[in-house]
Amino acid sequence: MAESVKNEKPIFRDLAADDPEPEATEIESLCTNCEKNGVTRLLLTKIPFYKEVILMSFECEHCGFRNNEIQPGGSIDDKGVRICLNVKNKDDLNRQVVKSDYASIKILEVDLEIPSQSQKGDITTIEGILQRSIDALLQEQPIRKVETPEAAEEIEKFIEKMLALKAGDNFTFILEDISGNSYVENPNAPASDPAMSIHHFLRSKEQDHTLGIFQREEITNDDGDGILKKADAFTYEDLLGEVLHFPTNCPNCSSPCSTNMKMTSIPYFKEVVIMATNCDRCGNRTNEVKSGGGIEPKGLRMEVKVGGMEDFSRDVLKSETCHIFIPELDLEVGPTTLGGRFTTIEGLVMAIKDQLKKNGFMGDSMIPGARRRYLEFLEKMDKLLEGRKPFTIILDDPAGNSYIQNLFHPEPDPKLKITHYERTYEMNEELGINDMKTENYGENETDDQSNDGHSKSNASGS
Repeated sequence: MAESVKNEKPIFRDLAADDPEPEATEIESLCTNCEKNGVTRLLLTKIPFYKEVILMSFECEHCGFRNNEIQPGGSIDDKGVRICLNVKNKDDLNRQVVKSDYASIKILEVDLEIPSQSQKGDITTIEGILQRSIDALLQEQPIRKVETPEAAEEIEKFIEKMLALKAGDNFTFILEDISGNSYVENPNAPASDPAMSIHHFLRSKEQDHTLGIFQREEITNDDGDGILKKADAFTYEDLLGEVLHFPTNCPNCSSPCSTNMKMTSIPYFKEVVIMATNCDRCGNRTNEVKSGGGIEPKGLRMEVKVGGMEDFSRDVLKSETCHIFIPELDLEVGPTTLGGRFTTIEGLVMAIKDQLKKNGFMGDSMIPGARRRYLEFLEKMDKLLEGRKPFTIILDDPAGNSYIQNLFHPEPDPKLKITHYERTYEMNEELGINDMKTENYGENETDDQSNDGHSKSNASGS
């Protein structure tokens, strides 16, 4: 019985031309145009280098009305996202854009803003967004020219500016989504994109309410519902010795499964929370580590020169706020890509490679140049993992909750450089501590610590 469950296909599958059963679901639904019944088709799939989505396509055979829509297939992200792209040529206009209902779009050069929740979620291109705006403005122009000629003339001038952008003029494209479920294609993936910057931010209480997210204290009275009273009976020592279980959804196929959670202490570092998820449907297994303490007073940057097997075996704790850089590959991995995990340097590089292979789209529609770059990049990663080429791995954690083992502890490690630094306003905004004053962090200068510890209270190495 268990074997048959594991052989079942996941709910969200990679979109492939050779898939004989794409599992599109058809539902009879009402046409909003003629009020007769049409057909809605639902397809649950994955977008490479992004996440699971639900594609919805409606068609009415009576009046010919059609409508396409896209909705996120997973949960709402913990943070919102702001994507800024410098559009410099026509190739940039062809970038794919996944836009949720809560995404707003701004183009600074023409003072254009498409507000949040004014359009349904869509998968399109930057050129498609421009064309849709132009079409919307042209729709009522004949009536405006008769009733309000002055307004029609101003709109005509604005349309000319939009057409110039579509023809190839440079402009700045800004997409902001409080749900974090929007995306702009990076044609250089898996390498970083010099023309695009991505900034994650914590939502305000009002933005949470817009998404339908409320805290427990906002929906319960002072007496609570009994759950909090039971939680108060547990002490910190009790939690250290207990493995907690709670229901969740598989990050690979979104099927219901369970997650095990346990608090533990890493020697010479701090307490962490380890979470492991095992899915019986698709066989996917994941583990994640979150810091059990608070945010450190300063950010932390750790740089390791990897030149042999002893360096590959170093223990590494990567928190959920930590960025990873490998300069030799021009590789930058954001904090949300791998989440938090406790592993080794070899395991961390392997996880990055597995993530690229898992999300890489190698179908017939892939641009030949992008396919070649993708394969070359994987070959370079194989050389690093085989030890044929030394490299540098950098962990940059604004929260200061990451760790790399010092092989020479308590003496300094010649291959490990640890730097503590003051966070910028943007970093504090991502961590949700903008209300804290900078004087709480000490002097506003970079603090190069010796690599015998992450801070005065936390010694590095084991």
